[in-house]
Amino acid sequence: MRESVDLSLAKGDCFDSGGGLGGAVYDIRTVPCEGAHEGEVFATFTIKAGPYPGDDAVQDAAERCVGLLDAYAMDAWALPEDVDVFHVTPTQETWSLGDREVTCVLGSTTEGGTLTGSLRADASTLDAHQVAYLKGAHVLNAALDSEPDTELVEDDLPGHKAWARRVSTALATWSGTLRAHPWPADARAPLADLATRLDKARALWDKAARARDADAFYVPYDAGLALIEPEADIPARKALKLATTPPGSGAQGTDGDGADGGAKV
Repeated sequence: MRESVDLSLAKGDCFDSGGGLGGAVYDIRTVPCEGAHEGEVFATFTIKAGPYPGDDAVQDAAERCVGLLDAYAMDAWALPEDVDVFHVTPTQETWSLGDREVTCVLGSTTEGGTLTGSLRADASTLDAHQVAYLKGAHVLNAALDSEPDTELVEDDLPGHKAWARRVSTALATWSGTLRAHPWPADARAPLADLATRLDKARALWDKAARARDADAFYVPYDAGLALIEPEADIPARKALKLATTPPGSGAQGTDGDGADGGAKV
């Protein structure tokens, strides 16, 4: 939360402050992103005007920050492991002075930790080939993230079948993008291999979407998930000069007790 309305930050600004990102923020000072800094702004937005909605409602509104991160830091693989999303929000006192702005911030989760260098990775810092690849990856990741919130497939088979259909559609979309984009000569082979793998995975996820029971779902699901393990994307990423170390939240296998769509490509 911010303790003063005199805290003007814009997307791309890096800053230090008093209080730390986990509590009340005051005395914000913008600093060059090249050096050590406490936070980096990746988005801002305003809350609808009206009477102060309460601390819980403000915090709920600020959760929108999570969905805005991909547009600023397109490559999750390039984010340090200790970086997370924070938000600076109005308090009841600053609201009464006209403060409606939520500031979405990247910062370190390590106590006393700082960032060095900008984490921005979008069309202003990446080339067209990198952007095309990452946009396709986002389509698939969004579908994977829409997995039903149940422990077992048999707890919600229709929901998992619908999820598998969304993943299948996303795989087809990304594969089509990879085949249509004019890649650099030295990247064509690994990107073509990736498209072929996505097509094979799509067929398996499509089969899972048509499963008659949970057992019939798991077999193609397990094989389809294996084909989109993050490590398999490394050759394509290397050719495009993108980060090649998967994030710690990469795909996990299943033990037959439940589905896990956590692959991040």
